[in-house]
Amino acid sequence: MIQVGEQLPSATLMEYSDVEAEGCSIGPNPVDVVQASAGKTIVLFALPGAFTPTCSAKHVPGYVEHHADFKAAGVDEIWCVSVNDAFVMGAWARDQKTAGKVRMLGDGSADFTKAVGLTLDLTGRGMGIRSTRYAMLVKDGAVLALNVEAPGKFEVSDAATLLALARH
Repeated sequence: MIQVGEQLPSATLMEYSDVEAEGCSIGPNPVDVVQASAGKTIVLFALPGAFTPTCSAKHVPGYVEHHADFKAAGVDEIWCVSVNDAFVMGAWARDQKTAGKVRMLGDGSADFTKAVGLTLDLTGRGMGIRSTRYAMLVKDGAVLALNVEAPGKFEVSDAATLLALARH
């Protein structure tokens, strides 16, 4: 498992864009984790799956709600990572109204999740390999804080907990 002080691994996540912008076409666009985190303070939170109960009712909404507070605390971007494809993450982003607040990044093959060592095997529940629920504070690609949830819990990766860490 990745540790505090270590750099984020080299990996590519996928982000669905509804609007064409400079360097980003409509549809899935690659996000190089190392390049995208360079020189920035990022809150990265990960969860088992898009549209799942706790993720949709509590995890994502908390980060959307506290977006301005994170900005005020010096956080440049908030990333949500899930082992889903970019199309699913794009649909979930629209459902959760994350535009301009939380980047919804798909890790379709779980390459990033495997590289940080935070996989969750939900094969028995028909979901395959997913991500453990966690959140981290990252500065210039280095992990400053890492909060990993116990199985079935939602106690340390929520927005309020990470906001307290970002303010210090």
